[in-house]
Amino acid sequence: MRILIALPGLHRYDRGAEIAFIAVAKELAKTGDAVTLIGSGEAREATPYRFLRAASVRRENFESYPSLPVLRNEYCYEELTFVPQLLYHYRPGEYDITVTCSYPFSNWMLRRPLFRGTRPPHVFVTHNGDWAPRASQSGTRQSEFRLFDCDGLVCINPDFFERNKNRWNCRLIPNGVDCDRFRPGTAQRQVFDLPEDRLIVLMVSALIANKRVEFGIEAVSQIAGAHLVVAGDGPMRKVVDEVAAQLLPGRFTRLSVAPERMPMLYQAADVFLQCSKDEPFPLVFLEALACGLPVVAHDMPRVRWFVGDDEFFVDMDDAAAVARTIQRAHDSAPALRQKRVSKAAAFSWAKIAGMYRHFFQEIIA
Repeated sequence: MRILIALPGLHRYDRGAEIAFIAVAKELAKTGDAVTLIGSGEAREATPYRFLRAASVRRENFESYPSLPVLRNEYCYEELTFVPQLLYHYRPGEYDITVTCSYPFSNWMLRRPLFRGTRPPHVFVTHNGDWAPRASQSGTRQSEFRLFDCDGLVCINPDFFERNKNRWNCRLIPNGVDCDRFRPGTAQRQVFDLPEDRLIVLMVSALIANKRVEFGIEAVSQIAGAHLVVAGDGPMRKVVDEVAAQLLPGRFTRLSVAPERMPMLYQAADVFLQCSKDEPFPLVFLEALACGLPVVAHDMPRVRWFVGDDEFFVDMDDAAAVARTIQRAHDSAPALRQKRVSKAAAFSWAKIAGMYRHFFQEIIA
């Protein structure tokens, strides 16, 4: 198959959707598919896929811009600047199928009518939520959502699948993890300048409102001596730093970590914490499990579906309960470590890529 995957952040950021698309691209290319990625970053050495750079303005430059229909956040502004170069590189006749998780502009451009030839079928992946396909089904058909369409919809969790299966050609395909990189190991806290004698709670998260990092700070502040590490960046960095300075003086570290060092960061922690109450399928859960870390998360069925029932679920509106759950998770961590590693292994990228391949083949056929 000749596959095109387009997303502004490819090779520029190493976050959820970007990591997932690159991992799937590598696995598909290994088995003989001709995979092309179009993104705003720089080409990388020794990749098994072809990469085309489509320059765009970084999303950080738009954090203070107004929220408007179509241009609802900094990601939409970034995507708008990405589209001209995407169109420059995109040759519909060179591909059997196109893929993105970005709406509206990338989805629109990859589905645009052609004066000559036929457009390849288009697959939309719900890495950033299923709000676009769901809104397009609503009776109001508001704003830009009425223009959403695709030939195949990849739902990354059962909730998305159930909500969309009667309208779209859907396939339930979860995210994955590289178990060769993410695995248990000796803690090297000195690498990140972290205290050796404290309970280390780790959050790996973009600093945006729905991730609720400030709530995590409040919860950890109620655990005597605990140290919170937040790996991530985003428009709420100033708010997060201010709350941490007030509630966790001397017990807080915020950092940005290169992808190759992320396994070491997980290995340096005792407990993984995620405070969001509406996560599609965060890769960080699988990465934490693969490293043997206990996971503390909001109690909802989709999270239990991919981390299992043995992890530590709690109401993420009760900071005191979260603090108690973190302590309980830490105390019981050794007994369940191998079970966590085995759970993560079921989500290897090779298996996930195989599911993508079968879906793509069905759509093309």
